[in-house]
Amino acid sequence: MTAKQRNYNRRYPYEYNIFRTLFYMGFLYVVVIPFMKVFYNYEITGKENLPTKAKSGKFIYTANHVSIFDPPMVSMAAMRPIAYMAKKELFVDSEKLSWLVKRLGAFAVDRTKPEIATFKTVRDILATSWSLGVFPQGGIRPYGKLDEVKKGFVVIAKNAKADIVPVGIEGFDGYPKLKPFTRRNVKLHIGKPISYQLPEDEIIYQWGEQISKLAGYENCLPVPASRQSAKETVNT
Repeated sequence: MTAKQRNYNRRYPYEYNIFRTLFYMGFLYVVVIPFMKVFYNYEITGKENLPTKAKSGKFIYTANHVSIFDPPMVSMAAMRPIAYMAKKELFVDSEKLSWLVKRLGAFAVDRTKPEIATFKTVRDILATSWSLGVFPQGGIRPYGKLDEVKKGFVVIAKNAKADIVPVGIEGFDGYPKLKPFTRRNVKLHIGKPISYQLPEDEIIYQWGEQISKLAGYENCLPVPASRQSAKETVNT
């Protein structure tokens, strides 16, 4: 009889303790940064926009999604532990990255339906020194256009009362080549935090505006009705 597999959609504050934090930061310094230095020409800008509060965990880092390397790259740019929302399929024991995903503090989400456990997990994570990581586009969409964004990250931000930090991933031109002395390229741009207190459509608009500029994307997201009305008023 096999043991029942844990459902990682619910994680608790004690799981984000000093030991997991040390493991996470060690992974960044020992694995991620050396890997990026060997295989990529990378650049990080906008560090002045990073939260500087003593307890800087109550922020949600949100980026465009271009590759499976996005979570460690965003964490490297922020240089702090970030627990990412990840599709539940990644937590199956047969999945190659399952062991690492679990130990780096990620938690599972069902893309087809929201769960109360997700909001409880977010609340508990943001009560620690950790931040939250979300990719509003959902899956990987490396085609340079913002035309579909899941609104869940705004609901989560408002529920948790956490501001949103946009991160633009620009110019990612593929996974590492095995040829010696050959590097790929990528730029990571940290945008200005967006207040969770703004209206939902305004948050999405500002996020889209920042990401499109930071990542060099075409912004196809709709303009909020409030901004359209203001523009019409000015024109008249």
